[in-house]
Amino acid sequence: MSLIDDVTRIATDAADRLLAVWSPDARPADRQQMIEAAERNENLSRPQAALAALRPDAAFIDEEEPPGQGAYWVVDNAEGSVNHVHGLTEWGVSIALVEDGETVLAVFRQPIGDLTYTARRGHGAWLNGRELTVSAKQGLDIGVVGTGQAEAGQAGTYERIGRSITTMLDQALLVRATVPSTFPMLLVAAGHMDAFWQYGTVLPGVAAGALMVAEAGGVVTTVDGRPWTAREDTILLAAPGVHGPVRDALATVA
Repeated sequence: MSLIDDVTRIATDAADRLLAVWSPDARPADRQQMIEAAERNENLSRPQAALAALRPDAAFIDEEEPPGQGAYWVVDNAEGSVNHVHGLTEWGVSIALVEDGETVLAVFRQPIGDLTYTARRGHGAWLNGRELTVSAKQGLDIGVVGTGQAEAGQAGTYERIGRSITTMLDQALLVRATVPSTFPMLLVAAGHMDAFWQYGTVLPGVAAGALMVAEAGGVVTTVDGRPWTAREDTILLAAPGVHGPVRDALATVA
């Protein structure tokens, strides 16, 4: 069995544990219930031990750590946990392997819908065995684009998000704002959306999606157009015919 097959199995097992406690009727009544449910999800899934057995040489990194050299796993045990605890369907387990700042392998498992996204650098991006391809659109005027917040408590970042949405509303066909980051990135990889950007990124939210989009033929950079690596704190992913106009539009956002 290949490494990506093993990682897919691990992600699926972890996601199944979250599925066992998910209910479409879940409605937290207050912040404490939300916190308790989110903590339960984080502790319930936990694929780290199984991943460590696969690659003992690879470390683990979370959103608070600066990425370094060497190999490390970037894992979100419950990507979209806020959706999970509200009875929504957009949640799952995200696993990426990063080597020297470059994502080389990614798996995202979404149990609702039985969706498994996989990618390896140089080998394409896939959904349930079907190869993904980004949109063929040319130009922002017909573009479906989106953004979203990475985490709470960033007032300056919120202002940039708001200004970027206002800018795009004047130039794109449709602008979406959603969380978590992985889902719009997967939509870009599959050609359903044409671009996604984010300020103040956290690595577990973008590492897997960045590889998915790149392997599906998209362009992945920082918001100002520099090559994206795991050390950057902004990201812009888009179909080739839409990336330039989105980058130019965002250049007007202070």
